[in-house]
Amino acid sequence: MSQPGFWDNQEAAQRVTSQLSALKAVVEPVEELQKEVRDLAELYELASEEDDVDELGQLADDVGLLVKRCEQIELQGLLSQPQDMRNCYLSIHAGAGGTESCDWANMLLRMYTRYFDANKFKYEELDITPGEEAGIRSITLHVAGPFAFGKLSCEVGVHRLVRISPFDSQSRRHTSFAAIDCIPEFEEDIEIEIDEDDLRIDFYRASGAGGQHVNKVSSAVRITHIPTGIVVQCQNERSQHKNRAQAMKVLKARLYMIEQQKRDAEIAKLYGDKGEIAWGNQIRSYVLQPYQMVKDHRTGCQTGNVDAVLDGDLDAFIESYLHYRAKNRKKEA
Repeated sequence: MSQPGFWDNQEAAQRVTSQLSALKAVVEPVEELQKEVRDLAELYELASEEDDVDELGQLADDVGLLVKRCEQIELQGLLSQPQDMRNCYLSIHAGAGGTESCDWANMLLRMYTRYFDANKFKYEELDITPGEEAGIRSITLHVAGPFAFGKLSCEVGVHRLVRISPFDSQSRRHTSFAAIDCIPEFEEDIEIEIDEDDLRIDFYRASGAGGQHVNKVSSAVRITHIPTGIVVQCQNERSQHKNRAQAMKVLKARLYMIEQQKRDAEIAKLYGDKGEIAWGNQIRSYVLQPYQMVKDHRTGCQTGNVDAVLDGDLDAFIESYLHYRAKNRKKEA
C-alpha cells in the first residue's frame, strides 16, 4: 500500500484494503487479548502480594470479560474456510404466498440491512424486482466486510413467516416463504472460461426511481447462461458497460461455485441447498401469531424476542450454526 501509484487503480487498491481489513480482523483481536492477559497477570501478582481484596475482585471481573472475548475469537476460528473471508452477493427471493411473500421478502431485506449496519458491513443494491402490489419479488445485494460470506452463508435457505396478514380484510393467519441465497465474490482472475455463444444478453430500462436516465436509456443488463439456465442481472450503475461487467462477475462466481460443488462436497454443504421455496424446506421459522418465537430448525436455537431478530440481531443464530457446521465437519473428517 505504501508503493507509489498504489491508488492509481482504485478497484485494485480497494481489493487490497479490503483484504487488509479482513486480515486485521483476525490478527488484532488476538494480539490485544494476549497483551491484556499479560497485563492482568502482572496486576494479579501485585494485588496478591499486597493482599488487596478489592483489586483482586476487580481483576476477577476483568478475567470474566476476557473469557467472553476469547469465545468471540474462538467463533472466528470457525470461519476458517478459504471463502469465509470474502465479500459476497446476497439474494432474497419471495416464494409461495404471493403478495404476502413479497412483503416478507421486504421484511427480510430490512432485517439484513440492519444487521449489516450493526456489523459495519458495506452493501449496495445490484438488482431489484418489486412485488406486484407490495414488497419485493427479488433483490441482489453486494455485501463487503470481514467474513461477510462466512457469516451470511449461515443464512442460506428458506425462511418461513407466520402472522396475521395485513393484506387480509378478515385478519386471518397466513404463512409466507422467502429464500436467502449467498455466493462469495471472487477476483477478476477467477479461473472460469465462459463461451460467449453460451450467453444470451438482454438490455432493458432500469426500474425504480432514477429520473430521465432511467426512463430513456436501456442500461440494465440481464445475462442468461444457456447451458446451466443461470440468470443474473444488474441495474444499479448508470453505465450499461459497468452493469454488464458486474453481472459477469456474479455469473462467474455462480459458475465457479457449481464447479467447486462438483469437485468438493464440503463446499457444496457450505453453499447450502435451499430446496423449493415452500413448506417443508424452511431452515428457520418466524412466528408472530398465535405466539412469538424465532426458531432455527437446523440447530434448535430459538428466542421469543422476535422484534430484536427482525431488527437485525442475528448473532445467536449465526453463531449456533457455525458451531453446528463445525461439529458436522469434524464428524465427517
